[in-house]
Amino acid sequence: MSHKAGFVSIIGKPNAGKSTLMNALVGEKMSIITPKAQTTRHRIIGIVNDEDHQIVFSDTPGVIKPNYSLQESMMNFVMGSIIDADILLFVTDINEKYDENDVLEKLRTTKSPVAVIINKVDKSSEEEVKAKIEFWKNKINPDVIFPISALLGYNVESVMQYIKDKLPEHPAYYAKDELTDKNMRFFVSEIIREKVFKLYEKEIPYSTEIIITSFKEEPKLTRIAAEIIVERDSQKNIIIGKAGAMIKKVGTYARQDIEEFIGGKVFLELFVKVIPDWRSKKNYLKRFGYDD
Repeated sequence: MSHKAGFVSIIGKPNAGKSTLMNALVGEKMSIITPKAQTTRHRIIGIVNDEDHQIVFSDTPGVIKPNYSLQESMMNFVMGSIIDADILLFVTDINEKYDENDVLEKLRTTKSPVAVIINKVDKSSEEEVKAKIEFWKNKINPDVIFPISALLGYNVESVMQYIKDKLPEHPAYYAKDELTDKNMRFFVSEIIREKVFKLYEKEIPYSTEIIITSFKEEPKLTRIAAEIIVERDSQKNIIIGKAGAMIKKVGTYARQDIEEFIGGKVFLELFVKVIPDWRSKKNYLKRFGYDD
């Protein structure tokens, strides 16, 4: 049998469950999953290999109308991934209203096969699912529509089979033992950011960025230092918390997950740094890896 390989882009609105689907398909915790919208900021690649296939999944930021430079950069990742993809998985929530017409227009006109994934169907009736299938048939006329529950694993295997059937014949793009194009530092920063999203309310998580300043692997311990970047002094105080209680909590939860992720002991130090209005400054966005 000939070898198949290709790029599969997963796109959709925040909270549609893209990252949960990505993790279900890849079988690894690649994309951070938090209850807050807009947690994926980069394009995160997860690679699945078997003897005859290599699937390069790309989880993109959630589709939004951008309000500042960081969000514009995130939408560039989305548009780029539509152009690059051999197969497009458009993930939508069973209850979702959709008004981002530029993305829908791209999906209507792309030459690549588009699969609409209607997620969270475990929370709806058969009639609702049928109505939503009709809606998407009329809206973008995709190649196929899958009702799924990414969280419960319902129908995820059918999506995987569809991808394998549609992949073009091609040699592998990456070495067979590679899981992602991102390095360990990237995933460590994402784990810390996930804790910030889970532990803080309101605008705090959206104003933060995590920079790994030091990553030293010793025989029995990995020493990691990271900066939590915020935009204002008041945010710095909230991140640190009374007598340092909150940042200690972030550090404890993050360290536990990082140890599980890298399979070894970790010493983690966290610092907080204020960079006023960094989300709107092109030089900082470029430095933090958002310049596409």
